[in-house]
Amino acid sequence: MGLVYANITLSNPINGNLKSISSNSLVDTGAVHLCIPEHVAIQLQLKELEKREVTIADGSKKLCPYVGPVKLQFQNRSCFTGALVLGDAI
Repeated sequence: MGLVYANITLSNPINGNLKSISSNSLVDTGAVHLCIPEHVAIQLQLKELEKREVTIADGSKKLCPYVGPVKLQFQNRSCFTGALVLGDAI
């Protein structure tokens, strides 16, 4: 089937003065959490809520910051969630 991408917009619902971030992001149907790179968490001024241990695709375990809240918009839909700070692409 190949890789699937979606145009999404991320924003900080607590601080409406910050500019939102739009991205053509990889869709991973096997993912449990939204994953964002550190620079996005910094730009959106997301607060670390806790650390979470995750198992990544190669089977190794990693302790990652879990930040939020994040407002995620896709086409005419939106939701509020948290995100793991992991990887270098959104």
